[in-house]
Amino acid sequence: MPSDPKSTEVKRVLFVAEAVTLAQVVRLLTLARALPAEEFDVHFAAATSAWPVVDAQHLRRHPLHSLTPAQVEGAVRRGTRLYSRRTLARYVEDDLRLLDAVQPDLVVGDLRWSLSVSAPLRGVPTATLINAYWSPHAIRDGFPLPHHPVVRFLGVELAGRHFQKALPFVFRHFARPLDALRVAHRMPPLGGLLEVLTDGTLTLYPDVPELVPTGPLPPTHHFLGPVLWQPEVPWPEEWEALDQTPIVYVTLGSSGPVHLLPALIDALARLPVRVLVATAGRLRLEHVPPNVLVADYLPGEAAVRRASVVITNGGSSTGYQALAQGRPVVGIPWNLDQLLATQAIEAAGAGTSVRAHVERMPEVGRQVEAALGGAFRAGAARAQAALNRLDSGERFLAVVRHWLGPSPTTSA
Repeated sequence: MPSDPKSTEVKRVLFVAEAVTLAQVVRLLTLARALPAEEFDVHFAAATSAWPVVDAQHLRRHPLHSLTPAQVEGAVRRGTRLYSRRTLARYVEDDLRLLDAVQPDLVVGDLRWSLSVSAPLRGVPTATLINAYWSPHAIRDGFPLPHHPVVRFLGVELAGRHFQKALPFVFRHFARPLDALRVAHRMPPLGGLLEVLTDGTLTLYPDVPELVPTGPLPPTHHFLGPVLWQPEVPWPEEWEALDQTPIVYVTLGSSGPVHLLPALIDALARLPVRVLVATAGRLRLEHVPPNVLVADYLPGEAAVRRASVVITNGGSSTGYQALAQGRPVVGIPWNLDQLLATQAIEAAGAGTSVRAHVERMPEVGRQVEAALGGAFRAGAARAQAALNRLDSGERFLAVVRHWLGPSPTTSA
């Protein structure tokens, strides 16, 4: 239950990011910045590898152990569990030390599964940030077929025929280490992956219902709207004088199939477009075609604004950034999260996707041509209106204020 509304002390909020991709860190960082310093004592815990993007102003930083992005990417490629019970037990121990040190009124987590055990042990309410396409309440016809070694072995058609039937067993398999730990601490098991990902006192969706429709939601589940972020880097001065040639912005982020960039650039270089590529520092590209410009990082909003089409890893972060400005998206999804995000964008008619195989990259070029011809213009415009209707910072602040009660400034 929310705290006593008569309580007017400054509230302490702890953000805990599982820094396996950049998205987990920057989404929480963006929401943390929405909490006024005069009302909230804000703390931020993440692996120290995330510190370059975490502005220390207005928040107190705490180092926290996480799996590395390489470990997570390896697990995704193999189709194995992200966490063993031993790993989660270590996480719980680290969480408990952190909770005892900070003594928060609320913990906000993004992909930190262990909070499902540690926070209840300390009696601290949690707010879980997770995209609505992972919700048990999401309306869907089925889950997209992921990239998995068994798919390569059986083939897409045969694997797809049995995938939906096997999925409940697969989701229980992924949830089993956490459920075993919960049972050891006398907590009921959650049962499946969707329940694990959305577990919390509050569940917050950085989406809009027009793109990810759901059935009736519990009163503790809230749509926030898109949590948009861009790196604090300047626009390259030498790129200011771009001509009127249509621009295609390409970024596969910190978790996309970056190994496909050379084949992708080769496909796009054949088109009458200017290609702007942000590599996130993950790949050094040499001898690029003359109509291709490459940088490690770009201010995403400025790049999207200049572009006619945006090519992404299929995930919601850059996808929503593009759609918020009415730009159609061509996704190249790799993991299941990216496949689900792309599925939602396709269902809205705001873009399309191409499976992440090198031999499919010429198809990306054909989809870009279709987008330039207006194929997804109406859907992108509808998505733009929906995404701009909700301000995630304002809605997050309202939810936190409602749950924790008034602060000295709001009660004055």
